[in-house]
Amino acid sequence: MEHICGNHRSEQCESLIVWAVSEDLLIMTSGEPCNRLWHRETKTRHQDANFDQAESHENIQEDLTEWKQYMKKLKVKVLEQVQDQLRDILDKALTESIEPPAHIKSALIGKKTNKGSPRSQRKDDGKLFMERASLLDELFEISHIRTIYHMFIAVLLIFCLSTLAVDYIDQGRLVLEFDLLFYAFGKLGTVTWAWLTMFVYTLFVPYYILEFWGSLYHKFPSKLGLNLGAGLILTAIQTCVLGLFPIYTVVHHQLPPASRFIVILEQIRFLMKTYSFIRETAPVILKNTPKEGENPRFPTFSSYLYFLFCPTLIYREFYPRNRQIRWNYVAVTLGKIFGCLFYGYFILVRLCIPVFRPETNQPFSKRTMVLAVFHSILPGIMLLLLCFFAFLHCWLNLFGELLRFADRMFYKDWWNSTSFANYYRTWNVVVHDWLYYYGYRDFLWLSNRRFRAAAMLSVFIVSAVVHEYALAMGFGFFYPVMFCLFAVFGVAFNFTMTDKHQSPVFNIIMWACLFLGQGVQVCLYCQEWYAQIHCPPTGDSFWEVVMPRSWSCSYQS
Repeated sequence: MEHICGNHRSEQCESLIVWAVSEDLLIMTSGEPCNRLWHRETKTRHQDANFDQAESHENIQEDLTEWKQYMKKLKVKVLEQVQDQLRDILDKALTESIEPPAHIKSALIGKKTNKGSPRSQRKDDGKLFMERASLLDELFEISHIRTIYHMFIAVLLIFCLSTLAVDYIDQGRLVLEFDLLFYAFGKLGTVTWAWLTMFVYTLFVPYYILEFWGSLYHKFPSKLGLNLGAGLILTAIQTCVLGLFPIYTVVHHQLPPASRFIVILEQIRFLMKTYSFIRETAPVILKNTPKEGENPRFPTFSSYLYFLFCPTLIYREFYPRNRQIRWNYVAVTLGKIFGCLFYGYFILVRLCIPVFRPETNQPFSKRTMVLAVFHSILPGIMLLLLCFFAFLHCWLNLFGELLRFADRMFYKDWWNSTSFANYYRTWNVVVHDWLYYYGYRDFLWLSNRRFRAAAMLSVFIVSAVVHEYALAMGFGFFYPVMFCLFAVFGVAFNFTMTDKHQSPVFNIIMWACLFLGQGVQVCLYCQEWYAQIHCPPTGDSFWEVVMPRSWSCSYQS
């Protein structure tokens, strides 16, 4: 107050000062005439300040309202994403941890819950199918992963342009010729009737033999004789139709490579499907004795027909199904399959044939082999990725979509593997499931779970033999490169690079081994292919058949 009225202490200067305070306005009243001007100026300043403050307050309110609206929208989006992720996590956790009731399980997988020993319960537990999309379909929704896919398409376009440019320079024309594709897929008429023969046999003979055996099993006095008789008859017919007939067709008609692979791979597929059907159906008939006057429960013919085409090797009477067929997805996937065929053609024409069909070919030596292996690494790894994408993703998803088959987990994230054990489990889930349930687990059950290493080794040997058989019949010569890589190096890596190694360094090692392995296979098989052409056999001895011709062949084109 001394600062306001100066040093005056008169009654006039000692007037009452009243402060009226409100939320937005401060008013000071005084009875001293000498301070009226100060009061007026102070009041004006306060009014200006309050006006600015009110305007600023309104702006803040508007910004706060917009911010709240933005937060509400963001909250909705976050909740939707979290809800979807939680739903997937809960579905997976519940599916893996909770067994369905006995009657539901019996309806879904065509067998009843075994209430016997723990050993029997473990043996009867099988693969559980559920609705899920393929991993690449989910990853392609991410723009970064989709860009990598676009890069591969760009490489395909570059292959086309380079082929056109070379043809124009060498021959003065701009026409793409796919003579290699027409040669590889030649004699499709022979392939078609061979496939129809195998399909008709697989559709009717195993089904009705098993049905006939099941109808007599609980009535026949000598069950052992019935089992031996039905088993020998089915084995003999299987050996002739699904064993010798495809080999005869391939060798006698001298089919080209791609046509050979179609016949041989379908032969293997029908054999695996037939075994799965018998393996899943026979135990149910054995354990479920029908009541008097009733026939034993047997799978429907339609379920077996569906199984022969659906993309799985594990038989179930019921599978999870989608509601409708996405025809746009079917068309796009079919286009991808044709694109992969042309991609493989350009890889062979631009990267393999110029290396392995030179004007002069030198005899086998360490130097030529090392150089050829490193030249083959790039086309080898590209062919590996191409086969994975074309068959395990596109082909299986095509049939899965046409049949509304909902479980699309045909592979897992094998590219992230830090061990070969995980790579073998995730590369081809369809074949791995068959080997696991009918090879590894049945071996353990028969041996009372005492020889795990022997069970794993037996699965590797069987897989290596089948792979080598397919390649030998497809290429038309015996050169056990795949068998050595699979049965020797594959087994060694499987037992040494285990799941305990989680460092990214082991992922790099895994990829480096894949690069070298694919380079070795492409190199040796291409060399042997041209050696078989230019150095025909001179006799029919055993060593002429098993000895690689490329080791001693020297020719000039």
